[in-house]
Amino acid sequence: MAKPNYSFEKRQREIAKKKKQDEKAAKKAAAKDTGAPADPSGGPRDGERGNG
Repeated sequence: MAKPNYSFEKRQREIAKKKKQDEKAAKKAAAKDTGAPADPSGGPRDGERGNG
């Protein structure tokens, strides 16, 4: 039976974790660039007015 290569498995987990973090950072940056809030359940935004 072959000996498991734990270093390879660890490296693969690290790569997957880094990829996920990069995707999250890119999504956050895109939301910031478009001016959309990270939490869409906010109140009136800048430039919006109520009836009054």
